[in-house]
Amino acid sequence: MKKILYFSAILVLAACNKPKDKASQLADLKKEQAKIDSQIVKLQVELGKKDSVKSIDVSTVTVTPGNFTNYVDLQGHIDAQDNVIAYPLTSGTITNLYVKAGDHVSKGQVLAQLDNSVQLQSIAQYKAQLAFAQTNYDRQKNLWDQKIGTEIQYLQAKSSLEALQRQVDGLKQTANMYRIVAPISGTIDQMDLKLGQLAGPGATGIRIVNTDNLKVKADVPESYATDINQGDNVKVVIPDANDSLMLKVSFAAKVIDVGSRSFGIEIKLPQNKAFRPNMTATIRVADYSNKKSIAVPLNAIQHSDTSSFVFVNENGVAKKQMVKIGNTYGGKSEIVSGLNGGEQVVTEGASEIEDGDKLKVLNSAN
Repeated sequence: MKKILYFSAILVLAACNKPKDKASQLADLKKEQAKIDSQIVKLQVELGKKDSVKSIDVSTVTVTPGNFTNYVDLQGHIDAQDNVIAYPLTSGTITNLYVKAGDHVSKGQVLAQLDNSVQLQSIAQYKAQLAFAQTNYDRQKNLWDQKIGTEIQYLQAKSSLEALQRQVDGLKQTANMYRIVAPISGTIDQMDLKLGQLAGPGATGIRIVNTDNLKVKADVPESYATDINQGDNVKVVIPDANDSLMLKVSFAAKVIDVGSRSFGIEIKLPQNKAFRPNMTATIRVADYSNKKSIAVPLNAIQHSDTSSFVFVNENGVAKKQMVKIGNTYGGKSEIVSGLNGGEQVVTEGASEIEDGDKLKVLNSAN
């Protein structure tokens, strides 16, 4: 019986090891091929999906180490170093006006005359007496030189002449108070006086501005007290004159204003007909500079809840690169870490892409 069972097992094994025919083999291979094709399609969908997506149009900039300067922007205005109002020294009625608005005047020039007829009449009377005193003195001096007459007569004539001269000089000074005189050289900026108008000290006058001597004034918060000092270089931008200049701080106050918690600074301006008092000016003071800094445009930087990043173009594919941001000024941010220089950073279109997207660079800047 055992021999029979053993012989049957040998027959079964022989049947299992019998080679398949070609038709069976072909059917098995087709099954394997279908299975592999299915796996390939699945992997293409999972890993190669982006190969079938259209490239996204972007612009890039190649970042290189360079100078980055951060500025403090302060709002100021142009002021005239010499901006005064000329008043009369006494009250009186205006009898003559010698200038008009826009005229250039010199220091000491008479701008207007007030009625001083009473003083002039007094001067005329004393001048007649002065002429007689002068004649009497000359006669007494001539006699005294010849040792004729007495010394008392000569001294009385001299004293009388000098007294009358002082009276005339005093009347002339009083008469001159009835004038408006330019205390500085400059341009008549405002004059509303009219003939017959009553003018007086501190009430009615003529404004004179010396536009050849202008300065920019601004108030600086006390937090920048150590950053801005007299002699520092600053950039002054005057938008209305379409001009910007590199100048020095000519004055920086040492005292902090208690109310505004700020201190004043002044910057002298060169002569320019386009500059006018009260024009707005922006003062830019450098408070940080790095000559080997990497900076990127603001539109290149993207933000998440906890970090910032940029996209770098690597062979036509977007790569997400985490960065640490420093100072920001002039439309650019300094990159403290994350970029080494030479990277092609995506700018325009950065907000529309994701890590791994295909990129088509339309514009690349260095």
